[in-house]
Amino acid sequence: MTLDPTLLAAFAPTGVLRACINLGNPILAGTDAQSRPVGLSVDLAGALAKRLGVGLELVVVDAAGKSVEAITNEQADVGFFAIDPRRAATIGFTSPYLLIEGFYLVRNASPVTSNADVDRAGTRVVVGKGSAYDLFLTRELKHAEIVRAPTSPAVVRTFIETGCEVAAGVKQQLAQDVANLSGYRLLDERFMVIRQAMGVPITRGEAALTFLTTFVEDMKREGFVEDAMQRHGITGVSVAPARA
Repeated sequence: MTLDPTLLAAFAPTGVLRACINLGNPILAGTDAQSRPVGLSVDLAGALAKRLGVGLELVVVDAAGKSVEAITNEQADVGFFAIDPRRAATIGFTSPYLLIEGFYLVRNASPVTSNADVDRAGTRVVVGKGSAYDLFLTRELKHAEIVRAPTSPAVVRTFIETGCEVAAGVKQQLAQDVANLSGYRLLDERFMVIRQAMGVPITRGEAALTFLTTFVEDMKREGFVEDAMQRHGITGVSVAPARA
């Protein structure tokens, strides 16, 4: 494929595609035995670089908020994000490629038994600072207090150490963090569906976003996303439907 030089420059102004990889969400990425980033987002970044015909450079961060900053400040060219209207001021989002569920975690002795019980005065909900569920719950919760952990992987630790009433986050992350602990339970219903998409700095223009959206649709339609999920053992999430 021969690309318009203007489009290529929009994606790789430094000559390589700088892809921001967030290790704070285990569904998207993690590290291997040699501490190298691996996962679905790494695979998608590599496929995009191949389609563009450029080299790949990974910009690794440990929190969603840092990934947003990297793209907003154009320290990276493409990233992987939950779609949120607040982020749309600086990031152009593709259609989603993955649907992830947000859940609440409480102690076994907690009187909180449903999502409706969470939004009450005196309830403190721990979230990862700048995460999709931080942004969502900041808008939605009217009575409960938001307590922000520095990163999503730190949510459960903060929840336990501070004695807060509820932890909120990606279902798999919460379950993983309490897998070897007793006395905790996830509520039975999700509080949100996180629409995971790719994104570029909005300054890169409409043509770049259109190209990236087409790429994401191709990756879903061709089975690339599903294959990568199986390869990396990702369960409990679903591939977003491809556009008709």
